[in-house]
Amino acid sequence: VQLQASGGGLVQPGGSLRLSCVASGRILSLASMGWYRQAPGKQRDLVALITTGGTINYLDSLKDRFTISRDNSKNTMSLQMTDLKPEDTAVYYCTADDTIALREEGYWGPGTQVTVSS
Repeated sequence: VQLQASGGGLVQPGGSLRLSCVASGRILSLASMGWYRQAPGKQRDLVALITTGGTINYLDSLKDRFTISRDNSKNTMSLQMTDLKPEDTAVYYCTADDTIALREEGYWGPGTQVTVSS
């Protein structure tokens, strides 16, 4: 499975960004897709996941500002991020898994940098 994310960049506080991810390869086995993020010196966090069946989970502190969606027919997934804050600055990773748990042991794409700064 190969994952390619796009859409990162520099945004001012309060702004919005949309991250997208395209999956290719052995995608029929995928049960979940989602996003992790990691800021320098901080632990890696699971931001959001969505299963093939449409179940969605968010990091509690983000659920009011982030929205994950998935188009199974196009093998794509997106993360709409609004009201961005400096603490959202991190490398965001598109990930996928053969289980619904979106384990860290699953598939990872190269990260995309999101920087929130004035």
